[in-house]
Amino acid sequence: MPARTRTPALSALAVPAAIDVVLVLVFSAIGRGSHEEGVTVGGTLSTAWPFLVGLAVGWAVTYALYREKFVAVSLVPTGVLAWIGAVAVGMVLRQVSGEGTAFSFIVVATVTLAVFLLGWRLVARLAQRRRA
Repeated sequence: MPARTRTPALSALAVPAAIDVVLVLVFSAIGRGSHEEGVTVGGTLSTAWPFLVGLAVGWAVTYALYREKFVAVSLVPTGVLAWIGAVAVGMVLRQVSGEGTAFSFIVVATVTLAVFLLGWRLVARLAQRRRA
């Protein structure tokens, strides 16, 4: 008989995934606003798509590597791999699509996405410990 694998409940995935997506969209909107590019839905999505693809890659890699013990809200490995995916794949896709990848942008994106994608998980962990 094949071993059963534990599959996370949809809600245990949907809420953290939605938080990550919203934070990548916020990052993109802030960037557009700071460069006076106009914060529109279409514009924000056109800026965000490479990072959203990277985020999805980070989630997929995490799930593939840690399927038996995958926890979407975990700082390590989920948060770290989601962050690395968003930045690394996002920058590659921006470069391939002819968008800017100036060193200063890479630094700002790396730090901001770390604060966003790792920060909420850290806050959630601290809140969980406080409740326990």
